[in-house]
Amino acid sequence: MASTGVEGLDDILNGGLSRERMYLVEGTPGTGKTTLGLGFLLSGAAAGEVGLYITLAETEVELRAVGVSHGWSLDGLELFEMVPADGFAEDQEQTLLHPSEVELGETVRNIMAKVDELSPSRVVLDSLSELRLLSQSPIRYRRQILALKHFFSTRQCTVLLLDDKGATGSDLQLHSIAHGVISLDQALASFGAQRRRVHVVKMRGVRFRGGYHDFEIERGGLRVYPRLVASEHGTTEGGDAVTTGSTELDALLGGGLAPGTATLLTGPAGVGKTTASVQCVVAALQRGDKASYFLFDERMSTLLKRSEALGMDLRPFLEDGQLEMRAIDPAEMSPGEFASLIRGAVEVHGSSIVVIDSLNAYLQSMPNEQFLVLQMHEVLTYLGQKGIISVLILGLHGVAGDIRSDVDLSYLSDAVVQLRYFEAHGEVRQAISVIKTRTARHERTIREFQIGSTGLQLGEPLRQFQGVLTGVPKFSGEGRTLLTGLEEAETPRR
Repeated sequence: MASTGVEGLDDILNGGLSRERMYLVEGTPGTGKTTLGLGFLLSGAAAGEVGLYITLAETEVELRAVGVSHGWSLDGLELFEMVPADGFAEDQEQTLLHPSEVELGETVRNIMAKVDELSPSRVVLDSLSELRLLSQSPIRYRRQILALKHFFSTRQCTVLLLDDKGATGSDLQLHSIAHGVISLDQALASFGAQRRRVHVVKMRGVRFRGGYHDFEIERGGLRVYPRLVASEHGTTEGGDAVTTGSTELDALLGGGLAPGTATLLTGPAGVGKTTASVQCVVAALQRGDKASYFLFDERMSTLLKRSEALGMDLRPFLEDGQLEMRAIDPAEMSPGEFASLIRGAVEVHGSSIVVIDSLNAYLQSMPNEQFLVLQMHEVLTYLGQKGIISVLILGLHGVAGDIRSDVDLSYLSDAVVQLRYFEAHGEVRQAISVIKTRTARHERTIREFQIGSTGLQLGEPLRQFQGVLTGVPKFSGEGRTLLTGLEEAETPRR
């Protein structure tokens, strides 16, 4: 197999490209075809293979400028510019700017002569749009491509043909000739960065991963994020349940957090969801485990400062590398890149607990709710198979009464913890309860909680409630059954 020079694309292609075959790379201008072609040749050059870049559209100066922008040196490649500087002299009346049968024949013969001269192992032809214009008819164009395919097959070359989709519609005839077709496209969202995706249309003799895969053009080439398919990853047996850092919360959950499960924390703004998740992370870090925290909603400095004020300082764990915390901008990050970060947290960083705070902001990075559910299903299944504890935060609209969420992910979660407000004796208080767990027999009571110096502090079960299922529970008991005020209770919380 011949590496494409892009690790993620090789993963999608199950190792790379079959050698001595001709492939089509198509995409509109700006999708990264030239970058992919140069990276393909440089990958071969690193392995001692001769690479030839034949350009019919860009000049050698432009190609070298592309290399400089990526930090590449193209000195090890042969760059063959088909329109030389003297091409406009009086004795050079036939040029690529005047298509004709003579010009097409000369162009093809020059390509063949250069290949015979250098005997390259890898060739990139940029671009087919020029040959299409020179051919002037679909029949002659197809015959020339077939002739080139036969010629390259006898020269033991692996060839990439670049096409900017200049033809009207999809060029299915060209698809049928090529051994494989890789399509690059980009879409401009209403807000945020453009989204680039790669799609392997066909690849003969290769079991590739189908569908769209997000990618970015970065300094150093293309970075492709293969679509996460949970079934491709092995299953790890989970261990015993671990503590959340609160004995009472462990009791509510039926013993704590079980490895390989996803726990969803839901509730309105300011009720304490993030504080509860940080408490779980701190408990894991104090056990010596590694953790990853993906922060969508607030600035990292704000979270660190607030956690420190609550006696859960995360900075020492960040400094020694035990905790990995990333602030995510959903307007600039594609869903595929985020899934890649999740894999890196597990397979590279070695985290045993992963927190996503919150799913509301993550939803905004997706085209619609269906895609979010499908994406999160794969992510959570992958984390579960790896034996990772997942903590998900989902904010609800409203404070009391008819509160609702952007999307219902409770069926994907193994445990659902609901945090809510209630009113008692003219004060707004907070209560916590577990809606479901799949791994243990959980406590079905409602407990009041306050946020103190060590995180969530839970009181005894509150049984004097009416109308819990209406969304506006009313407390009818006596004041002595409620928690007394804590000094830290006024600390800003979420």
